[in-house]
Amino acid sequence: MKKLLFVLIILGGAGAGGWYWYKQQPSAVKVNRFRTETIAKGDVVQDVTATGTIAPIKEVEVGTQVNGPILHLYVDYNSVVTNGQVIAEIDPAVYKAASIKAKAQLKSNEASVENIQVKLDLAEKTLKRNRELRKKEMVAESVLDDSAAEVDSLKAQLKVAQATVEQSRANADEADTNLGYCTIRAPVNGVVISRDVDEGQTVVSSMSAQKLFTIAEDLKKIQVEASVPEADVGGIRVNQLVTFTVDAYRQTFTGRVKQIRLASTTTSNVVTYPVIIEAENPEEKLFPGMTANISIKVAEAKDATLIPAGALRFTPLGFVSEIKGRKIWILGEDGIPQDIKVRVGITDSTKYELKECDIDLVGKEAIVGMQAATAAASKETKNPFMPNMPRRNRRSGGGGPGGPR
Repeated sequence: MKKLLFVLIILGGAGAGGWYWYKQQPSAVKVNRFRTETIAKGDVVQDVTATGTIAPIKEVEVGTQVNGPILHLYVDYNSVVTNGQVIAEIDPAVYKAASIKAKAQLKSNEASVENIQVKLDLAEKTLKRNRELRKKEMVAESVLDDSAAEVDSLKAQLKVAQATVEQSRANADEADTNLGYCTIRAPVNGVVISRDVDEGQTVVSSMSAQKLFTIAEDLKKIQVEASVPEADVGGIRVNQLVTFTVDAYRQTFTGRVKQIRLASTTTSNVVTYPVIIEAENPEEKLFPGMTANISIKVAEAKDATLIPAGALRFTPLGFVSEIKGRKIWILGEDGIPQDIKVRVGITDSTKYELKECDIDLVGKEAIVGMQAATAAASKETKNPFMPNMPRRNRRSGGGGPGGPR
C-alpha cells in the first residue's frame, strides 16, 4: 500500500512539472489560443454621427400688441392657415372707444382751424382797408398797426391749430391701428404647431408682444439642427450628403448640410457646433421636435486593404515589440504571433484602411483577442485523489429511513 502511494506521488509531481514546462515554452503558443480575423480587401466609409432635432425651416411666432380678453379663437393645433386669415379676435371695446374719441378730437381741431382761418381772412381784409384809409389819412397810424398785429397773431394761431390737427390725425391713426390689432391674422401660409392661449383668457402685452400661436411656414421641407463635437466638425462641408433616422419610422431619410454655424456651445467641457441640415419632407412624416440620428459621410476608400480595429489594440501576453507607433500582430506559419508595422487611414470604427505596410497583408490572420475559455476548462479542476462524498440513497418513492419502500 505504501509503495502504491509513493508511485502515485511521483507520477503527480512529474505531471505537474511537465505542465509547467509546457506553459513556459514559446513554441507551445497554439493557433487556437487566439481569436483572429482575415485581412481582406473592401470598401470603408468614415462618417460623423450625431443627434439633432427636427424643426421647420421658417417658424413664425404670432403675438399681440394690445391687451384684453380673447373673444374667439378660429384655429387650433395643426390647423392649416393662409396669409391674412383671421385666426383670433381680442375684445375691441376699449380700442373702439379710443378710436372714436381720437376721431372726435380730430374733428374738433379741424373746426378750430377753420374758425381761425375765417378770422384771419377778416383781419387781412381789415388790414387792407386800413392801409387804403391811411393813405388818405382817414385813420390813425396806430389803427393800421393794430390791424397788422391782428393778422400776424391769427397766422400764428392758425399754424398752432394746424399742428394740433396733425397730432390729432396721428392719434386717430394710432387708435385705428390698435383697433385693427384686436383682429389677429396669420402672417404667412403654414400650419399651427403651437397655441398658447384659450378663449376667455386675458392677454397683457407689456415690453414685448405676448405669443398666441406658432406657425410653421412649410413642413414639406424641414431642417435638422444637430450638435457636432469639435473633433468631428473639421471634416464636415456644406452640401455634404447626410442620412438620418428617427425612432418613429423604420426608414432612412436623406438631406444636405446647409450651414455650419460658428456659435459654439460648451457642455461638460465638450465643445459642439450647430450644423444645419435641410431635407425634403413631401409626405410630412417628420414632425418638429423629433430626434434625428444623423450620419454624415466625410471620407470613403474603395477596394482598400482593411484591418480589423481590434487588431490595432491587441498585444499578445508575454510578447514585446520593438516597433514604435501603430502595429498589428499576425499569426506566422509556425503559429507564433508576429508584429507588423502599419500606417492606417480612415476608419468606420470596426475596420481601418491600410495606407502603408512592408508586406502584403491580404489573406493574413490578424490577431484581435484571446479565445474564451471553454465551459469544461472554466470549471474548477477536480483532484483525482480526493475521496468522493457518499451520495444519499434516493429511491423512486423518495424518503429516507422510515419512508415508503
